[in-house]
Amino acid sequence: MLLTDVLTALITRSPEPWRDWWRALGGEMVAGVVVFLLRQPWERRAPRYQAATGSTPRVPVVLVHGYLCNHRIWDTTAAQLRAQGHAVFAVDLEPVFTSIDDYALIVESAVTSALLNSGQTQVALVGHSMGGLAIRAWMRKHGTERVARVLTLGTPHQGTKLAKGSGTPNGLQMLWGSPWLATLAQEEDDAVRGLLRIAITPQDNIVYPQRPQTLPGITPTVFPGIGHLQMCLDPDVNAWVLRELADLPPTLDGAP
Repeated sequence: MLLTDVLTALITRSPEPWRDWWRALGGEMVAGVVVFLLRQPWERRAPRYQAATGSTPRVPVVLVHGYLCNHRIWDTTAAQLRAQGHAVFAVDLEPVFTSIDDYALIVESAVTSALLNSGQTQVALVGHSMGGLAIRAWMRKHGTERVARVLTLGTPHQGTKLAKGSGTPNGLQMLWGSPWLATLAQEEDDAVRGLLRIAITPQDNIVYPQRPQTLPGITPTVFPGIGHLQMCLDPDVNAWVLRELADLPPTLDGAP
């Protein structure tokens, strides 16, 4: 796993300061150990609705992980969201290798559960990597009436050249400039894109080229010196998530 981090970081290195590259490499190695060795393999419970622990009610949040991950990647983010008054539902995208469109059903189920349990009418959605595309695919199918805001972290909105050797349906959809991505973008209007907030890192060792990973009319927030997986654990990124959701009031009984 550590050798893979080094290899992908070298392949995807952009013309950015070397000090940020080294910092991101170290952070990505630590994140890999935390996520792939200490968290994800040991979960036996199914994804579930988790009530807020904070006293001030806020909009519920659906958390959508990326390729080859599961809902435990969100442990840090979920705890902070719940403390701020957000109920959360972190999904598992299964099967692992299928079309991203197939994940719309899983996202829909989580959104429905979050709204029923919280008594609210809208959710915010946060997606990491492929999870951001799964959210966009869900909005294409189910609309945006129940969406308060969407945040994406390290999502390959334009695809990634690192997926060149992939033979899985979702891997092919995430190829740099893939027809699936082009069609998805064409079917979105300004109103949909107005709901989106995008975060990227110039040292992303999975999604590259890094800086083009946005959509028309959206200026991404840039977090230098962190790796792809690390975005879900980084304190600055999690603080950004909390800030981006802080102005969203609860939508109880249909009241905005």
